[in-house]
Amino acid sequence: MTSDPKPTTPTATAPRKSDGDGKGIALFVIASCQLMVVLDITIVNIALPDIQQSLDFSTTSLSWVVNAYTLTFGGLLLLGGRAGDILGRRRVFIFGVLLFGLASLLAGFAQSDWQLLAARALQGVGGAIASPTSLSLISTTFEEGPERNRAFGVFAGVSAGGGAIGLLAGGILVEWLDWRWIFFVNVPIALLIAFLTPRHVKESARQPGHFDVTGALTSTLGMVALVYGFIRAAQEGWRDPYTIASFAAAVVLLVTFVLVEQRSRQPITPLHMFADRNRAGTYGIMLCLAAAIFGMFFFLTLFVQQVLDFSPLEAGLAFLPVSAVIAVAAGITSQLLPKFGPKPFMVVGSLCLAVGLSWLTLTNIDSTYLGSILGPMLVFSFGMGFMFVSLTLMALSNVAVKDTGAASGLLNATQQVGGSLGLSILVTVFGTASRNEADKQVPAFLAQAGPLEKARFAETGQLPPPWSDEVLTNGVSAGFIVAAVFAILSFLIALIVIQVRPSDIERLKGGGMMPGA
Repeated sequence: MTSDPKPTTPTATAPRKSDGDGKGIALFVIASCQLMVVLDITIVNIALPDIQQSLDFSTTSLSWVVNAYTLTFGGLLLLGGRAGDILGRRRVFIFGVLLFGLASLLAGFAQSDWQLLAARALQGVGGAIASPTSLSLISTTFEEGPERNRAFGVFAGVSAGGGAIGLLAGGILVEWLDWRWIFFVNVPIALLIAFLTPRHVKESARQPGHFDVTGALTSTLGMVALVYGFIRAAQEGWRDPYTIASFAAAVVLLVTFVLVEQRSRQPITPLHMFADRNRAGTYGIMLCLAAAIFGMFFFLTLFVQQVLDFSPLEAGLAFLPVSAVIAVAAGITSQLLPKFGPKPFMVVGSLCLAVGLSWLTLTNIDSTYLGSILGPMLVFSFGMGFMFVSLTLMALSNVAVKDTGAASGLLNATQQVGGSLGLSILVTVFGTASRNEADKQVPAFLAQAGPLEKARFAETGQLPPPWSDEVLTNGVSAGFIVAAVFAILSFLIALIVIQVRPSDIERLKGGGMMPGA
């Protein structure tokens, strides 16, 4: 599919209000879109039990309520970024936002499991179109230097804190209204963004090119197969034929993706961007960082609701300090980046992640929120705030204007793919550790259980508390160990691979490391 080879000039003019007011609203619009898209990754977590009961999901199929969104979102981000380059970022941004709103409306009205999964996948498509173009719009709206640095700081803070805000919003909506409102709430937000965007955000010049559909499909299907393989292994074991077939299909598809990109005249993923060691290292750090983040939110959500017996609202409030700390850390980072450069924040931030996750491996059945969870969560959050701003900056530094959509799409895709893939690995570890612990707890339970409890266990196969809490806690602790390994890998990459010269810091002070420099 090709577009008009002749570049067109943007049709939009400067914001109608004063420059300051217009840019302030533009940043609000861009950040609101990113918050809506990122928030939707976690907002459903707290609502999953209600969704399961309402639409009669099995426990296994329920996991796809999350995966259907993250996999289409992460897999199609690269195509979304390229679409913004070719068709104009503002118009593509508006289309993605409206598609996301429509999919949210359909998800809220879903009456069966397949309807909800289809709507969640369509949400992912809308997010994949809107998210990379929203990041690219910063480079066309804000001037190089401190102004753009601050805009990137706001964007990165929203990206990092959106997950925790989603957990809080999910708890409020589920407890006070209904699970369907976690989707309905997106509709008026999407309409407001679509209304304000043409009035306060400039259009970008359209670049000649074509859509690399083959690359998008092979990369997306390859990651779906890879993630499914890990999830299948957690349920059925590594020798299961479908597990083996999934991994084989993933290898074939991902190798095909690389070959297609090497031969394409305009690849969806310009492989030359990986030739820059700083950018390649940044993508590697984001891959590991996202795996650790998804694991932290997933396992802590399970622990506080099932072991600490928090209500949905209490669970959401428990994560509120995460957003506050991320915002503070992101603000500090955006102010100090021109002086110190991004590497120190990457190193310190990944070290904070590793310390926080290592601390969480000590979680046991006697742990409390204030005594055992809040401290490591705050350390972890400082690391997130330090890293997201510097990673966003480094990934888009010295990128040609024609590649900014692909570069931002690749950064976001790395985050989503890393999160999906990392979480599937952590769930595999969690499942194995939980089964091993259950084998130890069953004899202890049967030795103390009465006839009625034994009969119930024989019928359901489920251990009651406190034995079930021991099983869950053991699995959660094992998952945190692997998440800490991901954080340590990000620390090593930041320390060894990333190299920022003094001249780079000088360019940063003038905005030269920003897109379009």
